[in-house]
Amino acid sequence: MKIVVIGGTGLIGSKTVAILHQAGHEVLAASPSSGINSYTGEGLREAMAGAQVVIDLANAPSWAPSEVLDFFQTTSRNILAAEAEAGVQHHLALSIAGTDRMPDNGYFLAKVAQEQAIVASGIPYTIVRATQFMEFLGGIAAAGVDGDVIRLAPGQFQPIAADDVAASVAAVAQAAPINGIVEIAGPERAPLNEFIARYLKAVGDERTVVRDTEARYFGGRVEELSLVPMGEARLGSINLDAWLRRAQASA
Repeated sequence: MKIVVIGGTGLIGSKTVAILHQAGHEVLAASPSSGINSYTGEGLREAMAGAQVVIDLANAPSWAPSEVLDFFQTTSRNILAAEAEAGVQHHLALSIAGTDRMPDNGYFLAKVAQEQAIVASGIPYTIVRATQFMEFLGGIAAAGVDGDVIRLAPGQFQPIAADDVAASVAAVAQAAPINGIVEIAGPERAPLNEFIARYLKAVGDERTVVRDTEARYFGGRVEELSLVPMGEARLGSINLDAWLRRAQASA
């Protein structure tokens, strides 16, 4: 089966491509460096010729609300049009758990627009909504810095390792489209402030994490269940301790 992976050289894309190659599929890792640009449309028609499945893992280069919205609307329009022309049988997109529950977060709002375009396209699809990646824990901590402390909301948090994300995406890509949403998350759930405090302690960062119900998450207000699946989810197998061991071993 030919599978095109948009964003195939990124964090999740490169891992997904490797899994699908190992499973015996013909996999095209599409990226601007390979002459395939989902934003401009360059190379999309040629890339999708003969493809049965397209996985959209493209990530916006900016977090500015207007720019990220433009990115996902434009790339979705270009990708879906090329898929329709090529007769693609399954469109899979990676989205974010809770993306429809934080309307004051510009990135989440843009992902909602992406999902809406997919649903309206008429192409069979599956949307995989993942919780935040463990690889982003340091960045999440940095976003909460306030002087010499880190202020984070206590909403529930259930991060997932990139390896588990890629495994789930690859599995969904090899299955029939469900025309719906699959949610995936890590195996451990705890308040965001507590999870980040645990992470910082493990990496030797002595800064204090302060529980602050008014702290924003990249501009969005965090309620109790803003960042986690609301119902049943597929859980990864890599917990924080295991992920830290892997990260330290590869450093």
